[in-house]
Amino acid sequence: MSTKIQTIPLKTIDGKPATLADYAGSVALVVNVASKCGLTPQYEGLERLYRDHKDQGLVVLGFPANNFLAQEPGTEDEIVHFCTSTYDVTFPMFAKISVAGEDRHPLYDALVKAKPERADNAGSAMRERLTSKNIPIYPEPEILWNFEKFLVARNGTVAARFSPGTAPDDPALLAAIKEALND
Repeated sequence: MSTKIQTIPLKTIDGKPATLADYAGSVALVVNVASKCGLTPQYEGLERLYRDHKDQGLVVLGFPANNFLAQEPGTEDEIVHFCTSTYDVTFPMFAKISVAGEDRHPLYDALVKAKPERADNAGSAMRERLTSKNIPIYPEPEILWNFEKFLVARNGTVAARFSPGTAPDDPALLAAIKEALND
């Protein structure tokens, strides 16, 4: 992973210090997650993706965030309980952070700067849908909503960015993961 992204201090969901360097050499799918969102069922697909491809070097990294209509109000303990009891999540989870706005975590600063545009068109439709319901959203290139996905290649470059509505089994996402795993 790029030196800058690799060295940004993080905390695991159980409070231990970490960095993305802990996953160097892996392909990482970095996802901001939430427990009370219409997209929350994506946890199931993310877990399946992780289990199906972890032996090839894929790691899914979940970053709970409460930036969008307070859809992640829980404590770290509550988040762990929800994820494991509801979706049997085994992929690494991190402490709750901010992924958008003035208090955006440095990891998300680096990810957004590295890949300001999404690889798919799903974001446009979702942006229109949220706007039509008068739901406040951040301007481009900020994170649009929960479950936005960044694919970080083995060499540390941010290879792709996918909209929140892109399902874990979406063909374009799967193709990008396969390409990154084969590099």
